Amino acid sequence: MSGARAELLTTSGVFALDGGEWEVDNNVWLVGDDEEVVVVDAAHDADAILAAVGGRRVVAVVCTHAHNDHVNAAPAVADAVGAPILLHPDDRVLWDTTHPDRAPDGELADGQTVAVAGIGLHVLHTPGHAPGAVCLYAPELGTLFSGDTLFQGGPGATGRSYSDFPTIVGSIRDRLLTLPPDTVVRTGHGDSTTVGEEAPHLQEWIDRGH
Repeated sequence: MSGARAELLTTSGVFALDGGEWEVDNNVWLVGDDEEVVVVDAAHDADAILAAVGGRRVVAVVCTHAHNDHVNAAPAVADAVGAPILLHPDDRVLWDTTHPDRAPDGELADGQTVAVAGIGLHVLHTPGHAPGAVCLYAPELGTLFSGDTLFQGGPGATGRSYSDFPTIVGSIRDRLLTLPPDTVVRTGHGDSTTVGEEAPHLQEWIDRGH
């Protein structure tokens, strides 16, 4: 029986894109047990993330996408613990705006599984908020780590560069709302929700986007 669990750390900083800057709070998720963890979205504060990790082995620093507020602490965290940074290659263009001199260490691919603490984090490529956006589905935990693809109340923002509303709605419809309704959606910002709570609103989102 795995003792795997999801732990939440909230960090604060600045999201910058297209010449604008916004103060944001980010959800950093540590997925694992007392021995090892995966860090999902190393945002803003490397010291706080490393403190939350404690002495555990970090299997990987996984980026759900490469907007600066989700990756700005990734190199510092990864280098401190000797873990690889994993990112979908379609988001390399965004990564390079934040870390032009530091490449990710490995690529995420749709269908890939990141193993930690006896469970699997299944990579779902869900473009729309960003071209290389991914979600991580942990069936053993009944949990989806959705990054900025799906929030309580609707899809992630698509009003800035490299984003597209019809694409994100298609990703949610085809990849996320097909998961069990009681799947807990642990988001990149704000409160968690469930697949079942969000599914009835799909047609509203589609109508709103046209």
